[in-house]
Amino acid sequence: MQDLLNTNHKGKLPIALVSPAVRDEFSARAVALDMIVSSPGVPLDPQTLRRIDLAFLSTDLMFGSSGGLAPGLSTFCDHLRDAVNLRWLHVRSAGADRPILLELLARGVRVTTSSGANAPEVSQSALAGFLALARGVPDWVHAQRRHEWSPQDGKALPCDIVGNTAIVVGMGPIGREIARLLQAFRLSIIGVTRSAAPVPGCVEVLPYARLEEALPRADWLILACPLTPETRGMIDAARLAMLPAGARIINVARGAVVVEADLVHALQSGRLGGAYLDVFENEPLAPDSPLWDMPGTLISSHRAGHSTGVDARIMEMFLDNLLRWLGDAELKNEVLAAPAQVA
Repeated sequence: MQDLLNTNHKGKLPIALVSPAVRDEFSARAVALDMIVSSPGVPLDPQTLRRIDLAFLSTDLMFGSSGGLAPGLSTFCDHLRDAVNLRWLHVRSAGADRPILLELLARGVRVTTSSGANAPEVSQSALAGFLALARGVPDWVHAQRRHEWSPQDGKALPCDIVGNTAIVVGMGPIGREIARLLQAFRLSIIGVTRSAAPVPGCVEVLPYARLEEALPRADWLILACPLTPETRGMIDAARLAMLPAGARIINVARGAVVVEADLVHALQSGRLGGAYLDVFENEPLAPDSPLWDMPGTLISSHRAGHSTGVDARIMEMFLDNLLRWLGDAELKNEVLAAPAQVA
């Protein structure tokens, strides 16, 4: 890396805005960067901010951000806004729908994401929700808490899933992995994506505009798409009503993809057979939300993508893109158009 730095920057190391934790990690690994540290509540003077070439928005900055920006993230965003010579930002998330990213894109700052870093974990969480709903695990848990021996019989028996149809909306790394995993259970999988290009494991792939054609065939509606103007509010009362009675919904995408009030009504009415929800229109989910106590509903508090190995993969994605940026090569996961803002 040092030779590349010297070749492309005339011996001058690029200067990166990072968190204290990333500074310590990069120093321990002897990463060839000059670093300016963004610490919660600590201002940086204009001269220092002008020196920043690139930035890495890492996972540790996100801690405590549900329901508002954590102090570290708030300060980091302020520094990004004031870094007038910033040319590139890498973010730890797969999505690029935060307001700060829209601001930077509008300024001409290049933005790359960590799309794919947590695809295995999110897909496994979606599969866990699928199996839990299919086998009636929420009922098991409720009976256990009541110390009640409650064998299932009659109408309470789980339905067979072999031969079910699952619609997977979003065919990025997460959606594709969900489709691959579901094949093991012999489901028929319909993919829905912007391009409608063929996807391995899908019997059919439709564009977003033709989603309504597939909904009446769905035993499972699985959302794994980014939040964009096209997907915001995509699943509303009208589209929920197109699902067969008893269909289940899984959302590991963004909360604003679903009109939450319409989803609550569909669950309360008994039309939907259940839901696994990782994301919500407003986070954290309000303590008085009826979703907490809805029968057949599982909630995972926006942690479907968490695991011990994700941060290391995000770090390697940043370092790989750093070499590409220094070598004027194509960046991976670059955001080429401004998406919608987070609700």
